Amino acid sequence: MTLNDAYSYALNCLEKNAVDEADFKSLCLVCTLAGINNSEFRLHKEDYFEDYILTEPLLRLINGEPLQYVIGKWDFYNSTFFVGDGVLIPRPETEELVELALTVAKEYDSPIIYDLCAGTGCIGVSVAKELANSTVYCVEKSKEALKYLDKNAYGVSNVSVVEGDITKSLNLPAADIIISNPPYIKSGDIPSLQSEVGFEPSMALDGGEDGLAFYRAINSLAMDNLKSDGTLLLEIGNEQGKSVPEVLTNFAVCEVKKDMYGNDRMIKAKFR
Repeated sequence: MTLNDAYSYALNCLEKNAVDEADFKSLCLVCTLAGINNSEFRLHKEDYFEDYILTEPLLRLINGEPLQYVIGKWDFYNSTFFVGDGVLIPRPETEELVELALTVAKEYDSPIIYDLCAGTGCIGVSVAKELANSTVYCVEKSKEALKYLDKNAYGVSNVSVVEGDITKSLNLPAADIIISNPPYIKSGDIPSLQSEVGFEPSMALDGGEDGLAFYRAINSLAMDNLKSDGTLLLEIGNEQGKSVPEVLTNFAVCEVKKDMYGNDRMIKAKFR
């Protein structure tokens, strides 16, 4: 079997089972198994491919498992991050939060940065790689997610992985910037989410009854952990542009920023 045969076989299987984005998923799967980038497929499509290695990952896709979990990694910003069962999959819209953080970081010399509810570490690690003069603390509670966070932060010298609960005190140096993409989906909305999302950990999605529980926790944590001239940067749901600023009672300035699609997506907050 060639790579091209493998792609055609995978595409046929996924289409017969009504898997969405069958062509893209087939290409990603075959290229990952072959150890090449998607863009290199045309150059290698006649290469030999071991057909038996397709069986298990195809079954996982047919059963509805996210592509990212099946291939075990996903690109985010300028890096590739390990992902899998027990950790939230990085979303492209979160790259805009990284860009905002890099812009804000210019206001500080050798900034100390927290990435709260870090998950894979995609935010904190991406920021750290771009800012060699920064010190980034990636804080995560879930032991499952910490496994991926440790792997993704490995070798990035200015990143420290911290097992911690943001509802409790953090014994860390005061931060110039706190960044977070916390769980923000209302508990009652989780059962109606896209089926693939059901494979992701509820801990990383469930923001409590009103979706604001973690924003309240961060509002409190910031009083003890964010410097007086520090900046809080948050990702929010596209319907939370009014509700999140209302719970950030410790901040005098809350600016809502939109994403590339015009949706409310980020908060930039300061004490004064």
